[in-house]
Amino acid sequence: MSPDINNLSLEEQVAQLFVVRASGHLFDHQIEFPDWEPPAATLQHWIADLGVGGVIFVGGSAGDLMLRSHILQSQAKFPLLLAADVEEGVGQRFPGATWFAPPMALSTIAQKDLAKAKEFAYLMGSAIAQESLAIGLNWVLAPVVDVNNNPDNPVINVRSFGETPHLVAELTSAFIQGAKQWPVLTCAKHFPGHGDTSVDSHLELPVLPHPAERLAEIELPPFISAIASGVDSVMSAHLLIQCWDAERPATLSPKILTGQLRQNLGFPGLIVTDALVMGAIAKRYGATEAPILALEAGADILLMPVDPAAAIQAICDAVKSGRISRDRIRTSVERIWQVKQKVAPKVVGDRCSVQPLAQLATPATMSVNDDILASSQQVGGSLPLRPTPKETGQKSRNLIVVDDILRAKYLGHHVPAIQIPQQLGYEVQVIDQYISFADLTAEDEQEIPKLVQLFTRGNPFRGSANLTAKIANQLQEMLQQGRVQGLVCYGSPYIIESLLPNLKGQIPYVFSYGQMPAAQEIALKTLFGLSP
Repeated sequence: MSPDINNLSLEEQVAQLFVVRASGHLFDHQIEFPDWEPPAATLQHWIADLGVGGVIFVGGSAGDLMLRSHILQSQAKFPLLLAADVEEGVGQRFPGATWFAPPMALSTIAQKDLAKAKEFAYLMGSAIAQESLAIGLNWVLAPVVDVNNNPDNPVINVRSFGETPHLVAELTSAFIQGAKQWPVLTCAKHFPGHGDTSVDSHLELPVLPHPAERLAEIELPPFISAIASGVDSVMSAHLLIQCWDAERPATLSPKILTGQLRQNLGFPGLIVTDALVMGAIAKRYGATEAPILALEAGADILLMPVDPAAAIQAICDAVKSGRISRDRIRTSVERIWQVKQKVAPKVVGDRCSVQPLAQLATPATMSVNDDILASSQQVGGSLPLRPTPKETGQKSRNLIVVDDILRAKYLGHHVPAIQIPQQLGYEVQVIDQYISFADLTAEDEQEIPKLVQLFTRGNPFRGSANLTAKIANQLQEMLQQGRVQGLVCYGSPYIIESLLPNLKGQIPYVFSYGQMPAAQEIALKTLFGLSP
């Protein structure tokens, strides 16, 4: 069992407040983001010597992470919280496990059949929790409970359960109830609501100008539902909420974290900051002052500090100077210890015990995901699309448009977006923001029939939820000139809505919330009228 808090030094107690970021890959040479992900020796120092409270992972396969979590728990001075942003399934971050459709897909289903959507949300929550345990995770940083009522939102977008507080609240509750079937922690984010912003807090500080009455009507109901459903933690948003605190962002505001979340909403669990390395906080408050301010505001877990060792020392110095009391530290450590006991024996009683990998991507779970994808798909125009017969000798182009080919993990020579059109005689061409469109304007190219597959959605660090101006203008021109024979859009419903007015005649189209291979296969078989 975990040691007595009374036996921990001040430095050890403070270190328990921190969850640091690390690569899920096994070896240092595989690290993808060296500015944020420490080498193995540094990470071992943080968890074995300093005693940090947990690790959040990005990258690596499901198999990698199963072994990595085992190693880190065995190295740790104290049992670790091991977390990941697996909002769309463990496979979203760690290939090999199930990659679900984005949560907003359930909103589309709920508009026709709320009971069915809630059942899907429950099954998603349960499967994500179970698969997390299988690879050693014990903290699911989901669900996103923001109400995405701003189509230009670059960071929430399809991560949200929808655009109305009622649906988001209902689906939030179902997801949490499903996850609670397993000994993992859940997290409602991003308090008090990041849905109505057009600024990416990974880059800058968004401002929410709405009055308190509007927050109570739109933003807060899903959090109230999450708390009533027993969510274990709530993550703060890096937003300036003018009606509550015109000076400090929510993450650093005692009026918001303590006054609103802890006192007014009565939340008894862990309050965790969003990543402190994000531009909205790090640019303004620095590596050592931001963690102190967040702690003073009421946060229990300080997520992804810029410099963990320096931040630990800064808080210890603040305690020694009298700025922060020992009781304040102890209060948060006790909450952390309490949730670590909840995920026993996976953490506290038996650090190395995990579910077998056979729990990952089971036929039943994959079938649920297929049902969600198929049920939320949108179609129009004259279906099915009839490809140009191969015997005519005329070329047909499979034009795949992505935001950034270097980050398009849903593509590859083997995926349905490539293989199915290729089998029907299409030649593939890939375009992104870095590749010139010049060759598409050549006269001979304009005569070639084109199937356009568009992959785009809101993503952190993009700064925009929309297509780049270059890509958007070229697509609109192609549509207006009738140079598109069929369109498949994967990801953001707001993008397909912007393109529909320019679809000529009965051009067939399919929209899917998913971008993964399962979504590609279902969408293309629908487009071409192929058997499931």
